Amino acid sequence: MNKNYRPNVSAVVLTSRYPSSCEILIAKRLDMKDIWQFPQGGIDTGENPQDALRRELREEIGTDQIEILAQYPDWINYDFPSPVAHKFYPFDGQSQKYFLVRLKSDSLINIATENPEFSDYTFVKFDKIFDRIKHFKKPIYKQVLDYFKKEGFLSC
Repeated sequence: MNKNYRPNVSAVVLTSRYPSSCEILIAKRLDMKDIWQFPQGGIDTGENPQDALRRELREEIGTDQIEILAQYPDWINYDFPSPVAHKFYPFDGQSQKYFLVRLKSDSLINIATENPEFSDYTFVKFDKIFDRIKHFKKPIYKQVLDYFKKEGFLSC
């Protein structure tokens, strides 16, 4: 059976103090209980991934004032978990392009956007990220962070 994946971007957002401080932004979803994640969102028809990344960051964290440090070389597919899959019909999951970005200023973050998706956000130290990320995307996040670290794009 062929699956229908929605094209999507996701951002590993480093604090503006990086590399002297290696902290990554995670945000708590409004629509799910205790789910923390990286900012992410769909790619509109005719939009390239970098433009989608900047638009999604504006929509979700109130700023696109970032420097793109790297991108994961491949698209990563995942299926929506069954309890929420019906909300995303006709898509079975998402095909994500991950970017590593550094904020130009942490003070620009504002999650009280026009259509808020997050109730809270925080910066966590690299070695503490999985104390908060416990959902089904944990292996994907680990794969992406390990790649950025191994390739020298992320020095933590």
